[in-house]
Amino acid sequence: MNPFEAERRFAQRMKDNYPPGTRIMLLSMGDDPRPVEDNTRGTVRVVDDIGTLHCSFDNGRSLGIVPGEDSFRKLTEEELAEEQENDIDVNNSPIMGM
Repeated sequence: MNPFEAERRFAQRMKDNYPPGTRIMLLSMGDDPRPVEDNTRGTVRVVDDIGTLHCSFDNGRSLGIVPGEDSFRKLTEEELAEEQENDIDVNNSPIMGM
């Protein structure tokens, strides 16, 4: 297999494993001059043709995650359920007035 085919297959695996909407946690960034803080959660917007995950992070930042340089993982089912539970609590809580 030539290098271009290997890169294409890698990018396709990343696209298949991290479709738009996938929730991730950034564990650490490589040599970025303005890294996103470790353990920040985010949502994959798109994976480009070289396999970079372009994400919107919960702290308001948007940045591409480079596999092999940056360390990240998908959120577990338990973490996703917890997030949904917290969203329901926030959205369905009564509004207190004065």
